[in-house]
Amino acid sequence: MTDTYAPQADAYPGEALIDHGAIAHNLRVLRAAAPAAQQMAVVKANAYGHGLLPVALTALASGSDWLGVAQLPEAVELREGLDRAGIDRADAPVLAWITTPGSDFAGAIRAGIDLSVSWTWVLDAISAAARAVGRPARVHVKIDTGMSRAGSTLADLPALASALAAAQADGLVEVVGAWSHLSRGDDPSEGGLASTASHVENFERGLRILQNAGVRPAIRHLAATSGILWHPETHYDMVRAGIGLYGLSPDPAVADARELGLRPVMTLRAPLTSVKVIERGAPVSYGGTWEAPTRRWAGLVPLGYGDGVLRSASNAAPVVVRGPGGDVPARCVGRVCMDQFVIDLGPADGAGGTPSSQSGAPPARVGDCAVLFGDPTTGAPTADQWAVAAGTINYEVVTRLGDHIPRIHVRAGRSQ
Repeated sequence: MTDTYAPQADAYPGEALIDHGAIAHNLRVLRAAAPAAQQMAVVKANAYGHGLLPVALTALASGSDWLGVAQLPEAVELREGLDRAGIDRADAPVLAWITTPGSDFAGAIRAGIDLSVSWTWVLDAISAAARAVGRPARVHVKIDTGMSRAGSTLADLPALASALAAAQADGLVEVVGAWSHLSRGDDPSEGGLASTASHVENFERGLRILQNAGVRPAIRHLAATSGILWHPETHYDMVRAGIGLYGLSPDPAVADARELGLRPVMTLRAPLTSVKVIERGAPVSYGGTWEAPTRRWAGLVPLGYGDGVLRSASNAAPVVVRGPGGDVPARCVGRVCMDQFVIDLGPADGAGGTPSSQSGAPPARVGDCAVLFGDPTTGAPTADQWAVAAGTINYEVVTRLGDHIPRIHVRAGRSQ
């Protein structure tokens, strides 16, 4: 990928480059960590902000066996896109795991979307839809192994298992899978390891409850990226590649992306719209939360919290500007605004009151490319650094990026 940025006149002032070579590389790394298991590429939330259908197609082309999303409407959107792309449904099974009362279960069954079942009310609704459609629904029963989120608790599971067995006998459902999540799979502390061990134990107990009721799922899946990388005992029949697919670590404090052999997929960048000198003591942005400690060069980046740039990264997040003389390290100063933020480009020559023409050559110019985050091997800041600056996690940094920001999908050195 190139760092030259020459947007068209009518283009949005910012773009996210999506490196599909990095996607394929990351999936190979994760496959090597769990070679005996099938691989689900998790493309929920618009593929963690990277672009639902393009990422899904690359994942399938890279050997992923399944696709996973959270919301049923997104699963339908994905299926429609795969159908348009000519992908045989048998080659691209899709699992959706969040449904609500009134969800279009009949439409999901017709689209060949697998559905998660945590409670008897969901099973009842799915069974009714299957009866109306005239073919069985494919379901994955979710076991609450200790996260207290979705999933049937071990106390409730016998009733659900019995209902599943009856629906299966009536030809209304095919129980394809049994699954759950690890709540602390990225935590190597004594408590975290004990939590993961308890999740595995509860999962095994849940599988025995299903088996005793005559329900024998062919595919058991428990591990997401942290389980793939750090808990081989959780691999079972299938693993779910989520954050690692996008080249980010589940917990950079344990091991960062480079240490894991992963390549960040997204690069967020925008052209500078202003470069000017501000005097010592000049306040910057709303509230004046930062004042220039000396005479400084200030640049303006035309992205803000309205685009998904974290306001909580104000006065902290790093940026690199590809300037005429090379990379210029910079930092967000002042509060991030709705549509833009200011960066400190370094000291300017001269004393207060000296015209900017007397301030020496600017370190960067209007139109130069400001890289917010990307692949550190290119000298870019990382999503991890933005997460630290904002007091959050890398998942949020990439996922919250606004859909209106153009995603430029780069394959084999060219964009499309």
